[in-house]
Amino acid sequence: MSLVADQIRRLDAQLDRIPLGHLTSYAATRASIDLDSPRVKELLRTIKALSATSGSHTVLPAQQIQFLLIQSKLLPEHVEEVSASQYEAELEWILVSKATVQTYGVILDALLDQIIPLSDHIWYWDDVLSSPTYSSFYMMQTSPIRLWAWSREIYEDSKTRFQLYTSGGAPAIGVGTRADVESFQASLGQRWRRFYGVVKESIHEKSLVNLQRKIMSPVALCRSEARQKQAKLKKLREMTSSGLGVLIDEGLVFSGNGSDDGKSDMIVSANQEWKGVVERSVALMDMVLKDVLALNVGVADFEDRVFAGVEEDPELSIQAEEDETSRPAVVARRLQDLLETHLPGHLQATRKLVTENGRPSRLVRYWLPATALLLSSTTILRILVNKKQAIIHWIRDLGVTVRDFWFNWIIDPIRKVVGTIRHDSNSEIAIMSRDSLKADRESLERMVVDFAIDKPSAATGGSSISESQVAEIRAKVREGDVTPILRAYEKDLRTPLLGTVRGDLVRTLLIQVQKTKVDVEVAMSGIDSLLKSQELVFGFVGLTPGILVSIGVVQYLRGVFGGRKGFRESRKAGKCVRVLRNIDRILSEATPSPNNLLSYKDHGLLICEVHVLRRLAHNVLPADIEKDFLEDLDDLANLKGIQSQLRTLDRIRWAYSKWLR
Repeated sequence: MSLVADQIRRLDAQLDRIPLGHLTSYAATRASIDLDSPRVKELLRTIKALSATSGSHTVLPAQQIQFLLIQSKLLPEHVEEVSASQYEAELEWILVSKATVQTYGVILDALLDQIIPLSDHIWYWDDVLSSPTYSSFYMMQTSPIRLWAWSREIYEDSKTRFQLYTSGGAPAIGVGTRADVESFQASLGQRWRRFYGVVKESIHEKSLVNLQRKIMSPVALCRSEARQKQAKLKKLREMTSSGLGVLIDEGLVFSGNGSDDGKSDMIVSANQEWKGVVERSVALMDMVLKDVLALNVGVADFEDRVFAGVEEDPELSIQAEEDETSRPAVVARRLQDLLETHLPGHLQATRKLVTENGRPSRLVRYWLPATALLLSSTTILRILVNKKQAIIHWIRDLGVTVRDFWFNWIIDPIRKVVGTIRHDSNSEIAIMSRDSLKADRESLERMVVDFAIDKPSAATGGSSISESQVAEIRAKVREGDVTPILRAYEKDLRTPLLGTVRGDLVRTLLIQVQKTKVDVEVAMSGIDSLLKSQELVFGFVGLTPGILVSIGVVQYLRGVFGGRKGFRESRKAGKCVRVLRNIDRILSEATPSPNNLLSYKDHGLLICEVHVLRRLAHNVLPADIEKDFLEDLDDLANLKGIQSQLRTLDRIRWAYSKWLR
């Protein structure tokens, strides 16, 4: 929803409130007859088509408005010589009023679309003038155009001189008689010498005329040209803003300043003053389109010329001596001229002016790198062909690396984490096998028991061992106590050679080796228990690097290709802040009128910034907040005094600072 669309809806609503009950001279039967006539039905259909709420678009295209005006048969080539009833005349006035409102919206949109891009062109010239480096770049970018223009001037001048010399109309260098001309025509060598002399003389005179080119450096000339173009664009923006402000403040101003309070004294007044407002608004639009591109006059002079032209317009009803019933046809014809001739001519002239003074085209700005790329394209192509296999190998390696990274560092760790959560026995972390400790402990128990049975004297000090003693030895071995083995080992150490021969010393040593193995496995079992208790933690630790790398790569790619919605919203919020800064600058530097209101130019600039801000805020603010924001923007755009507008701007800053950062 744009600012122009809201304005058109308000004006259309005011026209819909025009009462037709003041036609007291009609009887009820005559009114019913009029309502049933084909002309009335056709007018009502056209009025409905011209209404702002009739379709999806509030402001109709210019071609559709022209078509509806032609369909209404109000234009001179379609006017029928039939006396219209008073009711039909009123409907014709409502029709042309609706068409005027739609034309008003088309012109406002056109002026807004012209003003907004001018800032980009002005900023471009600011960049060119900001440093000598940028000025040098601009000189190199435009050097072919300058060379072509200079060569064309020399060619045209030389061609003119050569035609004069060959016709004998002027003396040439070294030749002053008709006989010399005839000899020149006869001799090819003399022709070339003469042509060379003509070109040399043209270049010499051009050099004398353009002394500025010899005094100033090429970069300084480019900077001077940039300043001139920037000044023209600034003047164009001021004039267009002034025209926009004049149309918004003075065009189609009915009673109540466009309020929707249901009261409109001017509309319901018996003397039909709203018709005069429509006529004056059409004349105002006509004058603005005619004089808005007159850059050789000041803003104040432009405004005075516009208002003076409206007051002296010969086609207004207060000055034209015509029948009142023919006035809708006059207004319709002027609207047709506006849409068919004046507006397209204005748009074409504006485009030409912006093309001449705006930033150069992309071809001019990028011909130098494009030429360098084109000249080096053969070398680049040769390198690519020679390195074809290597490049293919690199691409394959990159694909294999990405695939292995995905499966080995993302998929497999995720599977292990899921298996741990499900308590899958195959996913448990372990340093040794689960049944290894049990087997080694049972083997140690059997070794100690067999030794105690074979050597009861070493185990118990007696000649035999009972079942209870064997059970006691088994229990102690499970607890890690192998005292019988240690006693026998200590005894055999007294006579190691004899113990070795008998085999008892070697046997006790081997049993102690088994005991050491069991102790190590017990320690390893404790470590296994610790690992199993933290298995989920280790799973996430193994998954974290792959996840972080993946997130970083995805964020980088989204940032490169501009796919982040939050990034786009932050950029739009930044643009909103810049627009608010421009609004503050307009209000702060504005020269108020005696009634403390903005001038037409400043109000036009303010309307442009508010229009841009409405578009940017549509995708930044939530839907419920946007309604309040648009209400505050309407307060900011309305002429209620500069101080009131500044307070509204402060309210917008603190109320919506959460989103406009």
